[in-house]
Amino acid sequence: MVLDENRCVTDQGPRYDCLLFDLDDTLYPLSSGLAAACTNNIRDYVNQKLGVEKSRVPDLSRELYKTYGTTMAGLRAVGYEFDYDDYHSFVHGRLPYENLKPDPVLKNLLLSMPQRKIIFTNGDKVHAAKVLNRLGLEDCFEGIICFETLNPPSKITESNNEWNMPTDNSTIPKTPIICKPSKDAMEQALRLANADPQRTCEGTGVSKD
Repeated sequence: MVLDENRCVTDQGPRYDCLLFDLDDTLYPLSSGLAAACTNNIRDYVNQKLGVEKSRVPDLSRELYKTYGTTMAGLRAVGYEFDYDDYHSFVHGRLPYENLKPDPVLKNLLLSMPQRKIIFTNGDKVHAAKVLNRLGLEDCFEGIICFETLNPPSKITESNNEWNMPTDNSTIPKTPIICKPSKDAMEQALRLANADPQRTCEGTGVSKD
């Protein structure tokens, strides 16, 4: 993600107190191959674990992602039951993390920024930790808001998520999973970060989890 210095700093000082950084395809380039591998792993999971016919998987995954923000949230919305830890282990456990290399330039840039910096990802905590470790950026962020913090076990119930995406279908099934780009996810992230919405900037990439 490229930050515009003029957006972050004014003559009176930093315009924002807190920066929320997405993880995937934001802190590392698309050329790493993680995004493509993640997409393939999701499709394999839907086919192998949920029994969806292989020829139907690409269109189903694409539509769920488009509607719900992540394929995982969409699968739960339309009635598929599965273990979340098993899903994350299958989807992220086989990613080519070895393609990620330390990025000292990015690290120095992040450490030079005076704002609070927090990771805000739909991914699970193990995945987030692996990515930051491979990039050498663990000490650049004060915390991680991830799938487990947005969806603690005691709160994974039928949700009243409000989605910031238009739809012509007023009866669209709701998902019990809280994830970006839902309004619930952003409000919860701001609460967890103890951040002022008017002084918080979010940088996003792409996640199909």
